[in-house]
Amino acid sequence: MKKISIVIPAHNEEGNVALVHQKIKEIFDALEQYTFEIIFVNDGSRDNTQQKLEELSEQFEEIKFIEFSRNFGHQPAVKAGMDNATGNAVISMDGDLQHPPELIPEMIKKWEEGYDIVFTVRKYPKEISLFKRKTSDFFYKILSGLSDVDLTKGGGSDFRLMDAGAVEVMRNLNEDDLFLRGLTSWMGFKQTGISFIANERLSGKSSYNLKKMVTFAFTGITAFSVKPLYIAAYLGFLFSGLSVIGYATYVIHSFIVGTEISGWASLIMTIVFFGGLQLIILGIIGMYLGKIFKQVKHRPNYIIKNKNF
Repeated sequence: MKKISIVIPAHNEEGNVALVHQKIKEIFDALEQYTFEIIFVNDGSRDNTQQKLEELSEQFEEIKFIEFSRNFGHQPAVKAGMDNATGNAVISMDGDLQHPPELIPEMIKKWEEGYDIVFTVRKYPKEISLFKRKTSDFFYKILSGLSDVDLTKGGGSDFRLMDAGAVEVMRNLNEDDLFLRGLTSWMGFKQTGISFIANERLSGKSSYNLKKMVTFAFTGITAFSVKPLYIAAYLGFLFSGLSVIGYATYVIHSFIVGTEISGWASLIMTIVFFGGLQLIILGIIGMYLGKIFKQVKHRPNYIIKNKNF
């Protein structure tokens, strides 16, 4: 019998973990030719998530848990689960049931057909705001355009199945700023996608605010490409050339017609504009230098405080 490992990051999910386990167990009760384990990764929860996981693990042998020493983030939590999974295939999914467990049999079927990675393409229901849908689509367009990986529109969900061979490659990657969606695409292997409509969050509140989403976007873009550095250089040349042409034209025109070159307002505006442009370029360079600074320290992506296996 083949074994499937389910990796679920959990951050303040005390109201969800039991029901998620129940739903997944019902799925595998119908898949008699497979065994399964669920690895919950407690990512520094401040509620009773850890207590719930310990209680569940005493009742059900298929439930495993990893407890972090603090909150390290969603991506390191997924990586920790994959690092400790023992299945022939590993499925990563969120613990709030927005990723429907009912899709697991279809993912396994695609895997049995020979696909090493089965990713999911997230579709938003009509109830989701237009702003959320458009910003999500815009992010993946920008990421695909600025980076060296091609993410399918909406295929950046962390709900995916990976063969044990692909998981082993992922384990050996030494990345500080993890962006697993991009790494999965970058790795190659034989891949296919399945569409799904995201469910409403079961309980609790999402910890992904606008600030975290913007940071996540910058992480994804700078993790797979140096194109922003080239864009910064091109902008520097472009605006320098425009300024030389524009002000040279203005000076020549003033000299011919005999008008006085004056006005501190225009001068200050010019200085502020180019000063801001320089700060943007320095900021882009700084992000890459920051990544190098963190990478050379070789700190682990996460620290495990406790686990039951």
